[in-house]
Amino acid sequence: MMIDPPIDELVKRARGNVYVLSNIVAKRAKEIETLRRVDSTDIDLKSISQACQEVYDGKVVPSDF
Repeated sequence: MMIDPPIDELVKRARGNVYVLSNIVAKRAKEIETLRRVDSTDIDLKSISQACQEVYDGKVVPSDF
């Protein structure tokens, strides 16, 4: 269960649309995985969690995708 960031806040940042949120997070997580493969970096945080955190922090917004 994802506790941080709160799912309600993530939905608000995605224009109140769960579908938009899932698309943004999925696309960003794929980008993160691609970058990790190229850089051969090993990070403890999963790509989905990192993508959710970036949406929550405002680094990734719906207009980016």
